[in-house]
Amino acid sequence: MSHKRIPKRKAAIAAGGVVALGAAAMLLPNANASQDGAADDATPRTLKATDASDLAARLAASLGDALAGSYYDSARQQLVVNVVSGDDNVVAQAKKAGATVRRVDNSTAELKSAARTLKARATIPGTSWAVDPRTNKVVVTADSTVTGARWDRLQSTVQSLGSGMATLKKSAGTFKTFVSGGDAIFAQAQGGTVRCSLGFNVTASDGSPAFLTAGHCGVAAKQWADSQNGQPIATVDQATFPGNDFSLVKYDDPNTRAPSDVNVGNGQAVQITRAADATVGETVFRMGSTTGLHNGTVTGLDATVNFQSETDPNGVDTVNGLIQTNVCAEPGDSGGSLFTQDGGAVGLTSGGSGDCTQGGETFFQPVTAALQATGATLGAGNGNGAGDGAGQQGAGDQGAGAQGGGDQQAGGDQSGAGSATAPGDPSGTGDGSGAADGSGTADGSGMADGSGMADGSGTAQGH
Repeated sequence: MSHKRIPKRKAAIAAGGVVALGAAAMLLPNANASQDGAADDATPRTLKATDASDLAARLAASLGDALAGSYYDSARQQLVVNVVSGDDNVVAQAKKAGATVRRVDNSTAELKSAARTLKARATIPGTSWAVDPRTNKVVVTADSTVTGARWDRLQSTVQSLGSGMATLKKSAGTFKTFVSGGDAIFAQAQGGTVRCSLGFNVTASDGSPAFLTAGHCGVAAKQWADSQNGQPIATVDQATFPGNDFSLVKYDDPNTRAPSDVNVGNGQAVQITRAADATVGETVFRMGSTTGLHNGTVTGLDATVNFQSETDPNGVDTVNGLIQTNVCAEPGDSGGSLFTQDGGAVGLTSGGSGDCTQGGETFFQPVTAALQATGATLGAGNGNGAGDGAGQQGAGDQGAGAQGGGDQQAGGDQSGAGSATAPGDPSGTGDGSGAADGSGTADGSGMADGSGMADGSGTAQGH
């Protein structure tokens, strides 16, 4: 009976253990742990980011559109919820739950209406938009390809929404998908070898071992190997792109041991125990086969990104419902793991602009939506997994972007987001800002499997 593990050289970790990450805002002291309850209904609770995310989800479910978004204030370690003026009952409920309440002008319905207007009038390659609960506005971003008449059209659309509803900014890079994840995976496609990254191991609905990666990887090629010239070990079962950006890939050997962890380099791993929804303001980590371990901050939710189609020069591949961050990424990182320090699986690397030198914006497919759409559960494919099932949102579809041509640009607005130091290193600012020291960084070289396959060189195309 085969018990192959992916990656093969990953060191075993203690059951239930989580590797300490020496990047920013990790290892919060006990004094910062969640309080069981607030002594005063009007006193905000001190929360860890994970608990703030859980509270945000509960309030969103109970109060609905009466809330106009929420975010995590990492400096005060509090959940801030936006409430449109006029509903004192909603304010009272949010305060009683332990949140800080902020009165704002734009309701959820108004912000969603603005996003629909942008979709109808400004679906232009190289653009994105997402609600920023910290400003209570829709933030619209245009990459370097949006010029001339396209820029004029985008600018006029944003202006028509009103200055209090949306803001427009420019990105120096180009929005593209970029294949990769924690460990490198390879496939043969038209135009050469495609390289992506494995996101998270899961159990498919039929009980077989599988993993999640980016949808644009799954539509580029059907069979995937764990080495550049190796034999395929897994076959795409479901792939969705554009619309959403996720793939479910089943291991060909049903006895494959697929551990529920993320390889973060240097023989260390972070055990993944559950799927987690992202919260604006929280610190997250990304592992990719090209650039290794990096951290940063969630800056927006339910983002829409309009990638230039790789199959139609005049087309647009639009992906909705993404997590926006300032964590860097580069070609080869697509599909890779976005996770929290305490073992929450948050996202799959989709695309963005910039790189790990300049910075940029980076977008991630929510894991909860991918699990719900595929019917998979988080955990090892041999029955030893955590068993955490799907989350909330529905899935869309994922288009085809990864095949053919040259290397794709990475995403990630890295301003303020440095590279994460190697696991186990206790250094780091601990301020929750996503700023990492970068010294002793996990640079991704050899992280795919220790054989140098993660260096991005050679014939493999990074996506």
